[in-house]
Amino acid sequence: MDAATTIERGTSLAAKISTALRRDLVGGVFRPGDRLPSESELTREYSVSRTVVREAIAILRADGLVEARKGAGVFALQVQQSKDEPFKDLTTERISSVIELLELRTVFEVESAGLAASRRSATQIEAILDAHNTIAACLAEGKSTRDADFDLHFKIAEATQNQRFPEFLRLIRSGIIPRGELQGAEPGSRPKDYNLHLQEEHARIVDAIIEGDADGAREQMRIHLRGSLERYKALLRSKTAHAEDKA
Repeated sequence: MDAATTIERGTSLAAKISTALRRDLVGGVFRPGDRLPSESELTREYSVSRTVVREAIAILRADGLVEARKGAGVFALQVQQSKDEPFKDLTTERISSVIELLELRTVFEVESAGLAASRRSATQIEAILDAHNTIAACLAEGKSTRDADFDLHFKIAEATQNQRFPEFLRLIRSGIIPRGELQGAEPGSRPKDYNLHLQEEHARIVDAIIEGDADGAREQMRIHLRGSLERYKALLRSKTAHAEDKA
């Protein structure tokens, strides 16, 4: 099977590529010290941009699977087979994982938004606005918002001035709400007002952060994540009903 065909529609390209490379690293295709294919080779193999490849490699580096050597490339590290890694069993295919993660994110990201409102710099405000506008552009063009959505939440986490917030988001990235499924094209696969509510909720969070309203930012993030949970439940009910109608 051609590598490009493994990149599924509606799924983060960087996440899919990092998963494929992770499989090769854990499976012994690349041994410790082996050089991974170059950036240009991976770009051609997966038919993606250099930015996507770099993000995929960054995910592997964060997991301690590879290291970049200046001027030499990216090399495999020793895989810790017995290490009990948290969140590695997250999957967007299980509703239990999605609910567990949304409950955790509600606690974590509510405070992230509040701290961002209190501590953000002018440069970070611009970065948050840019990320918000990118989501709007994706919606206008009918593209998946998964990566853009994560980037907005990540920029907010960075604005807390506490590096542990963005580190935690990287850790749970693989289980962040499955935008691809929420934006599915099959009849009855998504609530019709999902996109509208998504951007409205984000706008209220961003506005509160810009205004330095910590309490308001916390409340709007809480509303947003609770809304995401309810929309996901509605999506599953819709899919179940659609499947029963076809049966």
